Amino acid sequence: MPSSPLLLSLADIAALARVQRPVTSTWVRRYPDFPVPVSQEGNRTWYDGRAVANWLVSTGRGNTPADEIGPELVAHGLVRLAEEFGAQRLVQVVGGLLCLQYMDDKPLSNTTQDALLTRAERMDPDDEFFLRELSEDPALSAHLAPVVEDLIEAAYTPRGAHEYLMGIRHRLGFTGPDTGSLSPELRRLTARVADPAGHTTADGTLTIAGPNALCGDLLHDLVSALDDPEDARVLAAEKNVELARLTRRRLLLTGVPELDLDVQEGTELEEGIADPDLVVTLLPYQAGESRSQARVLEEIEAIGDLLGPGCTAVVIGPADALVGALDTREAQIRSRLIRSKLVESVTTLPGGADPSRPGYECAIWTLRRGQVANTEGRVLVNDISARPLDDQVMRTLADDILLWRAEGHHLGGHDPRYGMSVTIKDLEDRFGESLVPPGPPVSRLLSQAVRDRPALIAEAEARLAEADKRARAHTESAGPLRGGLIRRVGPATERVTVNTLIRQNRLVPVKGHRITDEHIDPAGQLDLIGPDEILGRAQRGSRRIDRLVLAAEYQHAALTEPGDVVYTTATGFGVMIDHEGASVVCFPARVLRVNRETRRALTPRVLALLLEGTVSANKPAGAVRAGRSIGEASLPDLHPKEVERLDTFLAEADQRRALLDAQYAELDTIRRLSAAGFGDGTLAVPTD
Repeated sequence: MPSSPLLLSLADIAALARVQRPVTSTWVRRYPDFPVPVSQEGNRTWYDGRAVANWLVSTGRGNTPADEIGPELVAHGLVRLAEEFGAQRLVQVVGGLLCLQYMDDKPLSNTTQDALLTRAERMDPDDEFFLRELSEDPALSAHLAPVVEDLIEAAYTPRGAHEYLMGIRHRLGFTGPDTGSLSPELRRLTARVADPAGHTTADGTLTIAGPNALCGDLLHDLVSALDDPEDARVLAAEKNVELARLTRRRLLLTGVPELDLDVQEGTELEEGIADPDLVVTLLPYQAGESRSQARVLEEIEAIGDLLGPGCTAVVIGPADALVGALDTREAQIRSRLIRSKLVESVTTLPGGADPSRPGYECAIWTLRRGQVANTEGRVLVNDISARPLDDQVMRTLADDILLWRAEGHHLGGHDPRYGMSVTIKDLEDRFGESLVPPGPPVSRLLSQAVRDRPALIAEAEARLAEADKRARAHTESAGPLRGGLIRRVGPATERVTVNTLIRQNRLVPVKGHRITDEHIDPAGQLDLIGPDEILGRAQRGSRRIDRLVLAAEYQHAALTEPGDVVYTTATGFGVMIDHEGASVVCFPARVLRVNRETRRALTPRVLALLLEGTVSANKPAGAVRAGRSIGEASLPDLHPKEVERLDTFLAEADQRRALLDAQYAELDTIRRLSAAGFGDGTLAVPTD
């Protein structure tokens, strides 16, 4: 592997441009202005990363936005360096250099080892931020200085560069249970619920406390939410010395004044700056087999001791201790917490809160000393475990908690969308049971959809009657479905392969297109048809693409024509007819287009039927060897008159199927609405 972190292989270039690997080989062959290789090592060719990045920006090729190519190139170089020096060491030294550049505001490049060390000793004489990181290996610090300059240039500021470094730390390998790892969605939700702007004092300052600071993610988010980070005072503690120093550097770069920053090394948070207005923490991860639920709850009790009047705490921890069913001893601790009247809200979160540990389920508690009078003796209990943590859910849940904090519980007030106001007495009566809402939220019971369910069911019943009427009218006019199909006697029909039909120009093959996920837009104008739609795993129309995006990003993409037969053999054989056309077929799905102008022309319906009867039997159940390709499929070469009669029969069958599908759709609607209504107790069957 080359020593320079900015040398890229063709596979690296594909990752940088977010294209498939063969695309980069095509670029090399097709475009004379593509950068020439700078070295060869074995069977791998290496290119100058900066030259490739400039080429991608100037030509607009690839799928990476131009403003992201520079940072991605630097990230690629950092990944290489992490492999060489270790992720933790790299993050420490790069962070230290960023902090040094921020404090003395001088360039890092073209600086000797001795000069760099002298600057570090002058700017950090007490070794609070970066002196030890940069002095342990001065040669490495000097070696990384140009890389740090590139990172600052790509991110515009040392602060932006450090946050980019934190954002890619998992790609570098800087992971582990002690570093903390929350999904971006949960971090945004925590900042919304904490409401830092709402806790600022009369002079505009905000004091934030953070036990278990870890890498400082939550503290950074709260400080960044302020109009001016210089208004923040931060008191934090972290038992891991290296992480404590990382958090100290990170908050300084975020804009917290040095004199208002106190990140302590240890487990006890000793108040020294001021009484906190806001406390936020992620309880450290522990494996389930060694996790002590009692210890988790005792940590929350200790956090409650930090709260002064009007102070709020947001705590994220393991769901089994915070909201799960507990044994007697742990239940007594949780009951004691609830009876203290500090617990403001309890929320069960969906899975995936910690991306590095998908099976680790979390919950959020908010604590507050001095709640509004209308919350007296009550706790807001929420459950979003069955919902995706998207923007709408985050906004709604945060609004529920903030309105609860401001108004509390009163008749005619705001009804929470994902929870219920539960009395402490009711929670005590359910001693040791799970902390979940005892029933559907009031707002859901009183929502417009609930009130309208009987009317919606009646409308579906009316549409069902209309669909049934149309089906009966068609049957009466057309009579019973009679294809008159009989057993073939005499010589067998000659057979012909699909490849032969293509050579005879009776069929025209059309390839599918590779559409990237980022271009799929439900609001687009053109349907996407891929294996999922063909095999019935997704409803047609659920995936679409904007017409302008298709024209700009996929210049050679062609739309389907009415009657195109779309098929897939990727994960099983399936075939469908695109009667309307004007759709986009997604690879690995493909098209067979019937040429109606040739002799012995097929029809789309007949072709689809013959393929279903032949290709689906290519690979016997349990066979190890793959079945033949569709081009080798042998179809009966039917006489044109037989094709015509069969097509008429199939068209009639399709029409009857559509009439029945309309009835099935209304029956499904009636059943779904009825299940929801009887499930939450808002529907009843009338009695005589």
